[in-house]
Amino acid sequence: MEVDNSNVSKAEEFKRSANEAFNAHRFTQAIELYTQAIELNDKNAVYYANRAFAHLRLEEYGSAIQDATRAIEVDPKYSKGYYRRGAAHLAMGKFKEALKDFQQVKKMCPNDTDASKKLKECEKAVMKLKFEEAIAVPEHQRRPIADSIDFHSIDVEPQYSGARIEGDVVTLDFVKKMMDDFKNQKCLHKCYAFQIVLQTREMLKALPSLVDINVPDGKHFTVCGDVHGQYYDLLNIFELNGLPSEENPYLFNGDFVDRGSFSVEVILTLFAFKCMCPSGMYLARGNHESKNMNKIYGFEGEVRSKLNETFVELFSEVFCCLPLAHLINEKIFIVHGGLFSVDGVKLSDIRAIDRFCEPPEEGLMCELLWSDPQPLPGRGPSKRGVGLSFGADVTKRFLQDNNLDLVVRSHEVKDEGYEIDHDGKLITVFSAPNYCDQMGNKGAFIKFEAPALKPNIVTFSAVPHPDVKPMAYANNFLRLFS
Repeated sequence: MEVDNSNVSKAEEFKRSANEAFNAHRFTQAIELYTQAIELNDKNAVYYANRAFAHLRLEEYGSAIQDATRAIEVDPKYSKGYYRRGAAHLAMGKFKEALKDFQQVKKMCPNDTDASKKLKECEKAVMKLKFEEAIAVPEHQRRPIADSIDFHSIDVEPQYSGARIEGDVVTLDFVKKMMDDFKNQKCLHKCYAFQIVLQTREMLKALPSLVDINVPDGKHFTVCGDVHGQYYDLLNIFELNGLPSEENPYLFNGDFVDRGSFSVEVILTLFAFKCMCPSGMYLARGNHESKNMNKIYGFEGEVRSKLNETFVELFSEVFCCLPLAHLINEKIFIVHGGLFSVDGVKLSDIRAIDRFCEPPEEGLMCELLWSDPQPLPGRGPSKRGVGLSFGADVTKRFLQDNNLDLVVRSHEVKDEGYEIDHDGKLITVFSAPNYCDQMGNKGAFIKFEAPALKPNIVTFSAVPHPDVKPMAYANNFLRLFS
């Protein structure tokens, strides 16, 4: 079917406006404008590839793959369609699929040095993956790395001037000194880092997959969303809301690490507070507390650089011990991602999840970590390519089935640091302001006071940090796209 010429020119206007929005990092607006261009002219591959790029920026990799594939269908000779799809596959850790796309780009543009570079990185990643698969020890034969570490035998050099743990007890004085050292970009001695991580592992192992939290009348409780390695913004949260303690308890709702380049400082600080005051610091698993994500988005490289290889394995083990969800006073359900692909899931089903593993690609555990709310009722495919999207009716039924009042989740950057959806029954909270140094969003946290448990949302802006860019420790191939 021929496209009307007036529609073609209007579509180009929308594309120009979309490009301006994209360049100003207003990616959601850019997607809306590219969509309007597509509605006027659905035979232009550029619009789909550009919209795919905006989806990539919002980490909506499933939608990016769909759009890039559509660009290829519209124009099989349009190399950028393969390029965008390859980038989305890489971001999801699907290296073999990405390799095919970049091989196609190279075939179509043999002199494109940029494409050659990405293809080489992709080939290296696939080779590494094959090698790791070849030497992998079966799960049932694997001995936990934690069992082989004796931190007491590690000497602390006399010249070490950083924070020290005296004996086995992590004190507030130690945590404050460590935080101050981190602020000044000093490292914690590996002996104490091991001690903190191993003690945290023992505590987390003993917890159920769904943790009950009791907030007595007149007392309050703070819930924070994703921090993503933004250590200086974490310090600002404590500045605004006080340090964690029995009287001032916190829940950090997953995605402590990756993206931001101070993830080691963030995770050791949160773990140290957990050791110091277990009832003052609750921690939930996010989709980024996993091997696959850490390999791609920077945490693994940062741990290797600031600590050592043993810690890479140790953190992977500890992340598998993190609880999946929390329940405040049997009324507020808190989870990193969202709800489920089926109705009728009970709290007892969540308690029964065997969480001590890497996140699977489907099922309840996967959906808890990955799913997102959607404005339409019912369920839809995930824009991320993992988990699903769920509507207000799904949220309402889950709350009714389990006699709950509210769902609190994180997982998505929001302009104001939070968003209230599903007729006020679902709140998203995100605590990494100016995410990745480019999104311009605020951060937020939620304070609940018993018995009413009315959400009091506090927003805040980003604070300056040392000149270390986000993704500084990420895999080469992903830095090429950031």
